[in-house]
Amino acid sequence: MSAGEIQFVYSAKEMPKFATEPHLVCGFPGSGYVGKLAIDHLIQELHAEHLVDIYSSSFPPQVMIRTDGTADLMKNSIFSWQDKETSLLLLTGDSQPSNPDSEYALAEQILDFGARLGAKQVFTLAAYITGVFVDKPRVFGTATDASIVGDFASHGVSLMDSGSINGMNGLVIGIAKLRGIKGTCLLGETSGYVVDAKASKAVLEALLSIINVNVDMSNLEKRAKDTEMLIQTIEQQMSGRGGLTQEGQQQPQKPRNTGYIS
Repeated sequence: MSAGEIQFVYSAKEMPKFATEPHLVCGFPGSGYVGKLAIDHLIQELHAEHLVDIYSSSFPPQVMIRTDGTADLMKNSIFSWQDKETSLLLLTGDSQPSNPDSEYALAEQILDFGARLGAKQVFTLAAYITGVFVDKPRVFGTATDASIVGDFASHGVSLMDSGSINGMNGLVIGIAKLRGIKGTCLLGETSGYVVDAKASKAVLEALLSIINVNVDMSNLEKRAKDTEMLIQTIEQQMSGRGGLTQEGQQQPQKPRNTGYIS
């Protein structure tokens, strides 16, 4: 691929024909892998059909080693699923592009793909980074349409009324608005220090409530418990090392809530 090139490699012989307008739901890798874990769980539990891999020369120059031992260039992938009432296009990825121009180009092509299949609404799942550990992660939300924002409370989503959303998670819904496609970003509260399945679970539950889909959460709940145990270990280590160390150096304390959004 030449510099800045984006390549779609299709695995499906033909694109699905949806009975209802599909929701395009994106889980790009980011802080805590909040969105990616949620989408990967959804793809696995729904046995979603693989449609296409997206390669870009703006992804980091490396290969990913898969669970079967094979190596593959970094990519984004889109899957499809539908039942009688709901249709989904699910995007997961190994990376986000490394520069703004490539982010805009990839967002445009992803939305082009969704539009060809009739998508009228797009969701991105992201992290709301606080820098502190919490027992029950909250889910924050913003949307490009006031009617969507008005329904947040009924799904346990706290309204964001300031700040910005960096990278593909914000860009996709922003460009969607220009195209007349409704966009929503759901963000799970996370420290930003660990792969946070607790935040992923909270975000996925909010999404499923909004799109009215039921999914077995058992595997993600197990990962959330692993996250909780890891956080407890870190907190114990931090509290156990309180006070001064050798040569009068102060041990690091829990950082303040920074409200950083990714």
